[in-house]
Amino acid sequence: MANEIQYQYQEDNLIKSEPNKYREEDLKSEEMVVNLGPQHPSTHGVLRLEVVYDGEVVRDVIPHLGYLHRCFEKHAESLPYNQIIPFVDRMDYLAAMNSEHVYVMGVEKMLGIADKLPKRVEYIRVLVTELNRIASHFVAVGTYAMDIGAFTPFFWLIRDREHIQRMLEWASGARMLYNYLWVGGLFYDLPVGFEERCAEFVKYLRPKLAELEGLVMENKIFIDRTANVGVLPLDLALNYGVTGPMLRGSGLRYDLRKVDGYSVYSEIDFDVPIGEGKVGTVGDCWDRTDVRVREIHESLKIIEQCLVKLTKEHKRTKEFDPQELVPKKIRPKAQDFYIRGETPRGELGFFFRADGKSDIPFRCKARSSCFVNLSIISELSKGGLIADLIAILGSIDIVLGEVDR
Repeated sequence: MANEIQYQYQEDNLIKSEPNKYREEDLKSEEMVVNLGPQHPSTHGVLRLEVVYDGEVVRDVIPHLGYLHRCFEKHAESLPYNQIIPFVDRMDYLAAMNSEHVYVMGVEKMLGIADKLPKRVEYIRVLVTELNRIASHFVAVGTYAMDIGAFTPFFWLIRDREHIQRMLEWASGARMLYNYLWVGGLFYDLPVGFEERCAEFVKYLRPKLAELEGLVMENKIFIDRTANVGVLPLDLALNYGVTGPMLRGSGLRYDLRKVDGYSVYSEIDFDVPIGEGKVGTVGDCWDRTDVRVREIHESLKIIEQCLVKLTKEHKRTKEFDPQELVPKKIRPKAQDFYIRGETPRGELGFFFRADGKSDIPFRCKARSSCFVNLSIISELSKGGLIADLIAILGSIDIVLGEVDR
């Protein structure tokens, strides 16, 4: 033991006295495996990342799921179609309206009533889903800034998100898990005065977005931490099936609201922002965040157009019955059917298999954009630093309720 201590002492002194004698490549390096999460806030609660790294350089990242277990698909296969909606809310709990919209459209198309819905219903659906899209992007950008080390943007964005939460609670009665969009219509019409309050919110929010861009997107520290980090080439994004702001951040102008034109989106004028490499490389973490910020502006444009339609062309009526088209037993004819829509995180799809005899789906499968987008984290992280890994994960914007559904 004494000889070992003496040898180590001599070795340390030799390195100090003759630093040029030992070259870097002669020093042995050993890869280590470290678990990030599931308790770490930057891993979004219940995600465990198995990180293989050498020093500060990431060699591989293996995401491990299975800590939340929403069990959505098994719930859906034991309940009538109309009773599944509350479980849809609990997948992407930050954008429940958007998920509900896709689900109810699918059931309506299987029933053959999708084209019979009143225009007022369609515009209300788009109005509340775009409000929810803004609220979701507020959380995405705010928590992303906090992952990197900035607290103020998070507080400011949560403050403005609270206005949306209160409006949606006013309409649905629930704060986050709304159960507001029903098969064949809505839970009920908008409360009296909702349109006026929503217009006031749009007017309030626009100057706040300018503050957000100055505080975050133009901030030198934020740019240094995100520009040229986690670059996602377009061909790689397509090969992995990435969608939403992740795909658009890589330069492809692909948005299902434009491509499919579902609901009344084909009647509404809005743009689809894409990554342009303004401060770095197209498809980096900064571009993905920039797409989300610019999408908030586009959502405000959509909301304003919906408000015009709801207050001038499709006004509320006493005869309005949000459920008049739906049979008491929802029994689609025997078929396999897939519906998709654009949520704040990308393409959410539902596959239904109906046997034509029961009001309970024989099979219901959810295609999660969060699950698909997360699968690319290993490709984005290899060769980067551990600090960059946190920045890359935050830029993907996942919700684990939808990943581990």
